[in-house]
Amino acid sequence: MSQGDEAPPSDSDVVRTAADAAERVIFSRIDRADVEDVDVTVSFEDRRLEVDVYVHAPGAVVDTQQVADDAALAARAAVDELLE
Repeated sequence: MSQGDEAPPSDSDVVRTAADAAERVIFSRIDRADVEDVDVTVSFEDRRLEVDVYVHAPGAVVDTQQVADDAALAARAAVDELLE
């Protein structure tokens, strides 16, 4: 099978890739013990990706909103790479 003959990733593969990338960013910057709540919501329909990341870590010494934003960006980048 040549490179051009590969099947595109399934929607569930795209969602899993995005969620995994987001979680890697979150937990690389915030200790799991400091995280009280985290929610990574990913949807991929009609080739449209939506990523929403919420992190509640009141004891963290980092800006949790910035970490959430960076995690969402990482999720999008991981999906872009997957779909190339």
